[in-house]
Amino acid sequence: MIVRSAMPKQPDPTTRARRRTPAWPVLTCFWVLALAGCGSPPAPPPTANPAPATTPPVTPAPAVPAPPPAPAPAPAPAEPTVPAVVSAARGGETFTLLGTTIAPGTSQRLTWSAAKIFEGMSSETPVLVVNGLEPGPVLCITAAVHGDELNGMEMVRRVFQNLSPDTLRGAAIGIPIVNIQGFRRGSRYLPDRRDLNRFFPGNPQGSSAARIAHSLFENIVRNCSALVDLHTGSFFRTNLPQVRADLGLQSVADLAHGFGGMLVLNSVAAPGTLRRAATDAGIPAVILEAGEPLRLQPKQVDQGVAGLKRLMRSLGMTRKATLLKQPEPVYYRSRWVRSDHGGVLFSVVRLGQTVRSGDILGTVTDPITNEQNLVYSPAEGRVIGMALNQVVMPGFAAFHIGTESQPGPNAALADPGSEESGKDRDVEALDGAAETAARDSE
Repeated sequence: MIVRSAMPKQPDPTTRARRRTPAWPVLTCFWVLALAGCGSPPAPPPTANPAPATTPPVTPAPAVPAPPPAPAPAPAPAEPTVPAVVSAARGGETFTLLGTTIAPGTSQRLTWSAAKIFEGMSSETPVLVVNGLEPGPVLCITAAVHGDELNGMEMVRRVFQNLSPDTLRGAAIGIPIVNIQGFRRGSRYLPDRRDLNRFFPGNPQGSSAARIAHSLFENIVRNCSALVDLHTGSFFRTNLPQVRADLGLQSVADLAHGFGGMLVLNSVAAPGTLRRAATDAGIPAVILEAGEPLRLQPKQVDQGVAGLKRLMRSLGMTRKATLLKQPEPVYYRSRWVRSDHGGVLFSVVRLGQTVRSGDILGTVTDPITNEQNLVYSPAEGRVIGMALNQVVMPGFAAFHIGTESQPGPNAALADPGSEESGKDRDVEALDGAAETAARDSE
């Protein structure tokens, strides 16, 4: 008995279970809260189902259609289209040039700032614009690409002085002095002694000459339907008034023949010249040569102005009758005759004279020994350019002879004169059946 009463009293199993039971719900609720939240297991299923239901509408409504309708980037492609529209502009319609709107029936004087000179000041060049009332081509006339060539400057002034927008069909754009920096210095070249007419169509990141050429070409020339670039002879040489054109291109040939009554010389322009850059861009272009540099010659200016008026008449830009002249021959080949000796050159022939093979063109006399040497014509033709009387060195190009008035079998293969190759050099003679005029002034 004593032993049994000394044994500890065992608790009732039911009571033990009641005491331990409350801990499990607490632990269970803790883990549920940690994983999903206590008492919220039923909520996730309904929430998961609506989410997919909401997602399908979002998928059909992807704002993908919105980007196409809102083509804000679309104006970017439209920018390249602007030059195309401008270049296709016709006279007699409103067009924009150098940031100015040119209305039909108006005349304006604009300014083109090619670049800044080394002092940091901009040099502005006048640009004359006459826009007629009736549709027609846009004819551009440029002068003084070489700053010492003055006859073309006067031709532009006279032509535009007599143009009226009320009677003009199409539009005319004239730049009397392209190389304003060379003009102010009385020099053929730019201040850095580069020849501007070797850098077309130019390069906006290139040399000073390349940047000026690019500005002129992109801002003005690309607006033209046709281009006439006015020049004179170079380095104490003179040229018979003549049109130089690549007659292998029909559009250029038509433009050249529009001058009527003026000598036409077939010549392929060298890369880098304004004429070549324009034709490569699909703009028919020719050169009008007349006279010598650093002089204003009324007779040559008159002939050039008359030729330009006949051209505008042939293009349908003016109705005014022009004096018809007998057509001049077309020369498909020409060559420069060089002096083999140094000394004082005296010409025996005059500009425009017809010569035969073996005729004396001039004499070169040594001023020290009094030795005299004769310069002979190598072929029958016409003197279309010549050097002025002066002191010459051996190899000096003295007389330019047009040697053929009918197209030869290789006329289309004519090569440009090497003085047009982009380097400053004397006028080069051309040999063989493919010889053409050496472009001493282009």
